[in-house]
Amino acid sequence: MTNPFEPMPLAEVDLADNDKFLDGVTPWRMFHTLRHEDPVHWQPEEAPNSGFWAVTRHADIATVDRDAETFTSTKFVNLEEVDEDQIKKRASILELDGVRHRALRSLLQRQFGQGVINQYADFLRGLTATTLDAALAKGTFDFVAEVSADFPINVLARLLDVPPGDNQQLIDWGNRIIGNTDPDYADVLLHSEESEKYRDLPFRSPASLEVFEYGRELARQRRGGDGTDLVSRLVNQTPRDGIPLSEQDFDNYFLLLVVAGNETTRHTISHSMLALIQHPEQLARLQADPSLIPTAVEEFLRWASPVYHFRRTATREVELGGKRIKEGDKVVMWYASGNRDEKVFGNPYDFDVSREHNDHVTFGKGSPHLCLGNLLARTEIRIMFEELIPRLADIRLAGDVPRVRSNFVNGIKKLPVEVTPA
Repeated sequence: MTNPFEPMPLAEVDLADNDKFLDGVTPWRMFHTLRHEDPVHWQPEEAPNSGFWAVTRHADIATVDRDAETFTSTKFVNLEEVDEDQIKKRASILELDGVRHRALRSLLQRQFGQGVINQYADFLRGLTATTLDAALAKGTFDFVAEVSADFPINVLARLLDVPPGDNQQLIDWGNRIIGNTDPDYADVLLHSEESEKYRDLPFRSPASLEVFEYGRELARQRRGGDGTDLVSRLVNQTPRDGIPLSEQDFDNYFLLLVVAGNETTRHTISHSMLALIQHPEQLARLQADPSLIPTAVEEFLRWASPVYHFRRTATREVELGGKRIKEGDKVVMWYASGNRDEKVFGNPYDFDVSREHNDHVTFGKGSPHLCLGNLLARTEIRIMFEELIPRLADIRLAGDVPRVRSNFVNGIKKLPVEVTPA
């Protein structure tokens, strides 16, 4: 299939406008135009921001992602521009490079490795069955609430060793923090006058304070113990560089686990289910040949692109895609666009569960910041669809599919479905 979307005139492209990300169509029109007409594009922004370079081709995204010396994370990875004082207070592992980044990453790296993930397989399969039994019995339900959000948050609760009764609170915190540009989710909208009160908090969200308090109580309970959960490992290990985690380090690390451990997997599962509904011939292929599911997972991740972008900052003047980027300029990798690059993916607008050589950039590309939980996410998604697909005789949409107002997270709020169980 060629591009199914009408190209957008370059003059109308505005990746800084969150409203353009509400219909599930306009972003792909903008990305297509940029890849073909201006792949390293200067995007103006409204004050207080100063604009950024939008990098939309797969190869250029990889160039930026791999070169942490030229394109640093230490000036922040979201579009919000922050001063040095804010960086000191808000920096998480995402906003570190080099030795300290590797040291903090190594604290939990083994817990997200293949050996440990394999030990969770039976738990994940049992949890999936429980989730699906409860949802499918309803016939008509919101797939996001009953499946996509419920399943990953239960996994996170297990990894953190917190009671399942806290799940909804964890989901709500993630919505309020990541959805800081969506009036349905945010306590305080980013860049609103009121948000200045919370400028030193992650995502300028007051919900961050609640997450900090929750995490600190877990740390207090686990410190000095012999637990193997993620919180115990954070509070009872010293990073490789010999510098212990400060309270602030712990706060920001814990908040990242709560947010990242739920949001991206949830949205990938939602987008994947929507794609299978919209492409019933692909669902039929998986029903006929379940051995395709591991291959399909990579297509799910490419198609969903649950995180639209991450930002870096140029540490020196550099040329990229024929443009001169100045020291201090924001450089934004639009992963979602890279995942539709015609130079890498044949027929990129086709949803193809048998797609081979699927070199998507959903988790990053050759980066020191490659998503720590990528193996867990892949395993969760694979097991979810291995369990779900054989249970479906039929599934169809039962209402509108509203999306998160955000140019950062490619999120689906609700996915109303009507199911006929097999």
